[in-house]
Amino acid sequence: MKLLLFLLLFFSLSLQAQFQINGVIKDAETKKALPFATITTETGVATITDVDGKFHLILATQPEALTVSYVGYTTQTLSLFEQKNFFTIWLSPKTDLLKEVVISNENPANAIITKVIRQKEANNPLKKLKTFQYKTYNKLLVTANPDSISGKIDTLFVDAVTKDKIAKIDSSDYKFKKLIAKQHLFLTEKVSQFQYEKPILKETILGTKMAGFKEPIYELLGFSLQSSSVYDDKYELFETKYKSPISDNALKEYRYKILDTATIDKREVIVIYFKNKISRKGLEGLLYVDKENFAIAKAIMRIRGVLNITGIHEFNYLAEEQLWFPNKKNFKIIKGKSKEPTAVLGGRIEFAAENDESTAKKDASDFTYLSSEMQVYDLKVNTDLKIKKSAIAIDVKPNANNKDDSFWNENRKDSLDLRSERTYVVLDSVVTKENIEKKIKFGRKIINGYLPFGPFDFDLRYLLSYNNYEGFRFGLGGVTNERFSKKFRLEGYTAYGLKDEKSKYHLGGAIRIGNFSNSWIGGSFTDDVREIASTNFAIDKRVFKLYDPRPINISTFYNHQTWRAFMETKIIPKTESIWQITHSDVTPLFDYTFVYEDKLYRKFAMTSAMVSIHWNPFSDYMQTPNGKIEFEKRYPKFTLQFTKSLSNLFNNDFEFGKIDARIEYEKKYLNGQKSAVLVQAGYVFGDLPLTHLYNTSPNNLTKDNLLQRITIAGKNSFETMYFNEFFSSEFVMLQFKHGFKRVELFKKVKPSLVLVTRMAWGNLKNTDDHIGIEFKTLDQGFFESGIELNQIYKGFGLTGFYRYGPNQLSRLEDNIAIKLSFVLDLGF
Repeated sequence: MKLLLFLLLFFSLSLQAQFQINGVIKDAETKKALPFATITTETGVATITDVDGKFHLILATQPEALTVSYVGYTTQTLSLFEQKNFFTIWLSPKTDLLKEVVISNENPANAIITKVIRQKEANNPLKKLKTFQYKTYNKLLVTANPDSISGKIDTLFVDAVTKDKIAKIDSSDYKFKKLIAKQHLFLTEKVSQFQYEKPILKETILGTKMAGFKEPIYELLGFSLQSSSVYDDKYELFETKYKSPISDNALKEYRYKILDTATIDKREVIVIYFKNKISRKGLEGLLYVDKENFAIAKAIMRIRGVLNITGIHEFNYLAEEQLWFPNKKNFKIIKGKSKEPTAVLGGRIEFAAENDESTAKKDASDFTYLSSEMQVYDLKVNTDLKIKKSAIAIDVKPNANNKDDSFWNENRKDSLDLRSERTYVVLDSVVTKENIEKKIKFGRKIINGYLPFGPFDFDLRYLLSYNNYEGFRFGLGGVTNERFSKKFRLEGYTAYGLKDEKSKYHLGGAIRIGNFSNSWIGGSFTDDVREIASTNFAIDKRVFKLYDPRPINISTFYNHQTWRAFMETKIIPKTESIWQITHSDVTPLFDYTFVYEDKLYRKFAMTSAMVSIHWNPFSDYMQTPNGKIEFEKRYPKFTLQFTKSLSNLFNNDFEFGKIDARIEYEKKYLNGQKSAVLVQAGYVFGDLPLTHLYNTSPNNLTKDNLLQRITIAGKNSFETMYFNEFFSSEFVMLQFKHGFKRVELFKKVKPSLVLVTRMAWGNLKNTDDHIGIEFKTLDQGFFESGIELNQIYKGFGLTGFYRYGPNQLSRLEDNIAIKLSFVLDLGF
């Protein structure tokens, strides 16, 4: 046993026999850090400093000296006979600073960049090569450098009156340093195979380890830290896209300067510095340009703000293909300084601004950083290759999270150090002890409106609602979860209205028939009420809201008893679809009669077949053992629904068909603004009662006084259109929204200004066939515009809309709608 312990101790010490050098490079006069300085050992090993001028070298043997160079500064060689954990190296500016060479009043760097842009397609592997494949090893960690953290646990000072020495204990930094010296805060590894068959690039995840989790968080595997290519017109860093410094019209937005020349893979390159001259939050960095073919041989992209983010791309030169091919990517994010707040993760996390002149003491957590490195190996180009399931951008193998040590030893490019190994052990123990995986699953279901309880998820949306027909509606319902079965599901709900004093219910079940396509086949029966003319898309997921304001003002409903057989599937690439056959017995709950073929209908039966498809052609999907995930949402998105009556099946009273379509588009801007366009249309051929036509979602009360009409605004509702004012058998609706960045008026008052314009045109055939309710048609069009001031205080806001055009009302007050708004932001 003693011998075993000795061997383990010796082995652990041998792992630490690598020589580590940490330090920072600073300007000797200004005391400011020098980013992207070059550090070289006498053996030729080189690295560069990060955005804070810091560097970290791990070497097999101890070097004798370091040479530090930086354009415009005197090169310095530092002897390493003095063994230290951290070096601060001061460089002095040259007295004869380099100046740009101007030839014919033209910046020579601009001429080089122009050639880079012209040669992009010839130098871009995704354009030049027909096929290639390679493997990657990626390691992402959240950690800190313990040498940067003060380890003192107390401070002695003398009381001015008593002269007594008093110890002020503050052990937080000491504890953090002690923790971070032994382990990282988070660690995940991934081994993937990338395959490219022009123009499709697919990633297959062969193995993954995520510290603390038996099953990985799949969304994190698809999270884009940086662009895969430097040749795209948009370059992405941490979910934010910037105009690339080599985009087609980059010269209008960037300034460039030649800094130096260097050698990479025995080829001469020109080092060019670039910086966005329009936006302070734009990209800056270095481009290493091949002198011969003007390809990118290395690129460093960074942004500086509340967060300092750096992305580095390194390449190898393939002589046979005469092409620079990526061989390594690095990403690092650390805390920075800015006088403006910064939002990341799609705005789900916002970092407050700091005063650049602040001298406040840094907390230990201020030294925390996120780092990711991807290394390429086993590269093969222009081979016979056929990509399977090409509509899937990322395919996670079913056993990817259960790989043994031999797999990782074979695919890791660098062995794990002791801190990394301990991270897995500690976090696995902590996550298990604290039931973190169970809490994450619980949180996900709560966000989507479900409360898990054993094998059943209670649907929180059924608990309480209100409308003018049922009054307060209380209910209980939900669906079975994976603890009940992964192949079967049961669902249902029951509800009761206090005003109409009627019970409603729904029962259903389904069987899973395909895992890859997430296909289910099932059936249900429903006895419930529904708003008239409220045609919707069956494929739409029911969005969880603490409360839905629009139904509060609805009074006209119909009862339906509906049998339904359905299949839902994702088997068609980049789509979700529902195929169903339904039979409904419908009873209008208001004064209404429908005339059809000289017969009067106050109740009617309808049997129909329907297909509803949602298509996201530009989004990226990930196939996981649990089904498909849309991990990269892109626009436009399309939804199509077709319904046709089945005259020879059951008791069907009418011959009809319906076509419904919707297009959604969103665009986010670098300055935090966002534009959105919604186009929706519907068309009925044949004859249908008013209950199943279109009302274009009105949301205004029929009250004389403007103040009496103040309610809660809807998401895409016509705020100045009165309930039951218009009905259509064919219509088209357009909505334009533009949201500006939130502005801080006071400490807790940060409104978001949104400009909105909506318009609709429509027609109703055979208006005399609908008896008992007065209405108008949209043949002359309906127009409204307004302003939303959302999230003024704690999610609450105020909106105002004005109605104009042919359907404008004679009294000015009746054309104005003022509404309250409420936006619940959970930060997800």
